[in-house]
Amino acid sequence: MNTAVFNTDFKNLKLYKKGKVRDMYDLGDALLMVASDRISAFDVVLPDPVPDKGKILTKISLFWFDVMSPLLENHVISGNVDDYPESCRPYKEILKDRSILIKKADPLPIECVVRGYLSGSGWTSYLQNRSICGIQLPEGMKESDRINKPIFTPSTKEEIGQHDINIDFNETVKRVGKSTAEKLKTLSLDIYQKGCQLADEKGIIIADTKFEFGKLEDKIILIDEVLTPDSSRFWPKDEYIPGKPQKSFDKQYVRDYLISINWDKKPPAPSLPDEVIANTREKYLEALNKLTGIDHVF
Repeated sequence: MNTAVFNTDFKNLKLYKKGKVRDMYDLGDALLMVASDRISAFDVVLPDPVPDKGKILTKISLFWFDVMSPLLENHVISGNVDDYPESCRPYKEILKDRSILIKKADPLPIECVVRGYLSGSGWTSYLQNRSICGIQLPEGMKESDRINKPIFTPSTKEEIGQHDINIDFNETVKRVGKSTAEKLKTLSLDIYQKGCQLADEKGIIIADTKFEFGKLEDKIILIDEVLTPDSSRFWPKDEYIPGKPQKSFDKQYVRDYLISINWDKKPPAPSLPDEVIANTREKYLEALNKLTGIDHVF
């Protein structure tokens, strides 16, 4: 299959920051956030792209930014390339569907993770001491069990190639201050709950997710991506059976493959088989179509 990496130098634009998946360009009064087709796992960027992944993630994020806008402001100025500054016009076709013109906010140094189900690193932590990020959970829970009340389990935001570290709420307070920490917790839980309600109607369980926030003129706003298959665990509601790993519409499928070949989770990452790439693309696209109710075709 064609796995050509979406890539361009955007020679007329000033690169502001290169992330695992998204690249930021400084346009003066605003930033341009461009979602590539790169995919990462265990905080390492894999060598093989997933075709159209950046477009799918951008459409999902724009959908959720709109849904969540009554709860709080976000960084979106426009996702329509016709609204972009003149400097972006030479790249209009490349940027279409995979970029967002955003406000310049100061990112807060915390990954705001919310868990509604026991999975991933949360399940690993539970097996060790029946708790996650200092929050004690009941004895006797099984993998993928629903947590009685969603919990806020933040982590650090490390550089590319470094693993984020789970922290408790006290450490969050030390890093951002008590008032901000309390606000981040409340906002994260509220956004997660609203997202879960809508996704449930579409036949999707959002097992857990992570949000990022920034400050703009002393206001906390929602930034980066929202409730995408890169940042969340999406499970098909009609196939959910607790006590084991779940089928998913997210990159857990890629993680599971990498675990199956005993990769040590350190760079360089191994290449993905064509079948894994194709199936990942289909899972992401299915999540987009289920959530939005629109049959998107790329």
